[in-house]
Amino acid sequence: MAHSHIPDPRTLRYEEIRKVTLIGSVIDLLLGVAKIVVGILTGSHALIADGIHSLSDLATDFLVLFAAKHAHREADDEHPYGHGRIETVATVALGVALVIVAVGISIDGFERMYNDVVIRHGLWALLTALLSVVSKEWIYQYTVRVGRRLRSNMVIANAWHSRTDAISSVIVVVGVGGAMAGFPYLDSVAAIAVALMIAKIGWDLLWKSLQELIDTALEPAMVDEIRQAILAVDGVRACHMLRTRYSGSDSLVDVHILVDPSLSVSEGHQIGERVRTRLIEQVEHVADVTIHIDPEDDEQASPCDQLPMRGEVLERLHREWREAGLDDQVERVVLHYLDGKIHVDVFLRPEPETDRAARASAVQNAAQRAEDIGDVQVYASAL
Repeated sequence: MAHSHIPDPRTLRYEEIRKVTLIGSVIDLLLGVAKIVVGILTGSHALIADGIHSLSDLATDFLVLFAAKHAHREADDEHPYGHGRIETVATVALGVALVIVAVGISIDGFERMYNDVVIRHGLWALLTALLSVVSKEWIYQYTVRVGRRLRSNMVIANAWHSRTDAISSVIVVVGVGGAMAGFPYLDSVAAIAVALMIAKIGWDLLWKSLQELIDTALEPAMVDEIRQAILAVDGVRACHMLRTRYSGSDSLVDVHILVDPSLSVSEGHQIGERVRTRLIEQVEHVADVTIHIDPEDDEQASPCDQLPMRGEVLERLHREWREAGLDDQVERVVLHYLDGKIHVDVFLRPEPETDRAARASAVQNAAQRAEDIGDVQVYASAL
């Protein structure tokens, strides 16, 4: 019987990022070479600089490919939360690159503002720059759609890096056209204005990624979506200490959920697992969830923190029962840590006698003499 192979979502995601980035790399290489050659032939320094800018995009393309490959690796012993932050660091680097590009365009614009530009065969320079505008705007639109669909800030940042190349080509069109019309300063004015816009885009990407690196919470609307999904699970009475953070394109969630304190450990665990699977399945960006099960609200502090553990409690209880001559009557003890006290359920050994109530009362009274003990419930049955 043939088994269908379901591709790993991480692999599919990496393949999409790889495809869009490789397409952009080919376009960057062809445009960069074309603009440099035409720039040399026409004497357009702006076009030569724009060609160098296109070739510089290749470096960021390779950075994206490297980060995408390693960010999609599975979690391991050294990186138990996965490698998503590699993508975040790469986005920081791309944001810095955009800011540097903006500074470079500004400096070049100020320098060329005071120099006359002489263009030979300006039509070829204009056509080359226009081709660059159309090509880079197309790759921007394609890349940014993929980035938004994959929720990858790194891919979106690289898309904007492509758009800066389109914008710089617009500057070349304005500059070449202005020089041909006798207004060379138009090139510099446009360059400086666009550089400011590029700098803002780079800073926004850089700032958002830096916030992610210091574990800033998700946006309030996304946190509320997660909270509502948790509260919709049967058995969850409330939730608190809900903490969220980004890891690349994924979100990580930590939460305390309040359940009925009388539930068994396994039922409380089952409710917690249902919360975890519902968040991962229903909230698209959530990749991992850590859940703490609470029998009472401990958001400020647990009132039971200072109470003794089971071994010490049983020692106190059995001491009281031995002194009352009842120790051999006890079969099983269940402890409940609630409201700063230890509440006890005692299950007695079955006995062939009729006065079970008296035996249960004696065991209860003895247990309540032990320190830190709250309510005591005794369960007795006949053979």
